[in-house]
Amino acid sequence: MKPDQVALRLGVTTRFVRRLVEERRIPFHKIGRFVRFRPGDVDDWIAAARIDQRNNN
Repeated sequence: MKPDQVALRLGVTTRFVRRLVEERRIPFHKIGRFVRFRPGDVDDWIAAARIDQRNNN
């Protein structure tokens, strides 16, 4: 996936995705000068960042 596709999937700007890459906060692959993402890696990253709701009983 390209950075703009990841941004669309996450609902953020492409600039924010590039910042995540620069800070190495999201898994990516570098192919020459291009940054690419595996869809499964993005899904796993989203799942790992998920915070479960509190149960206020």
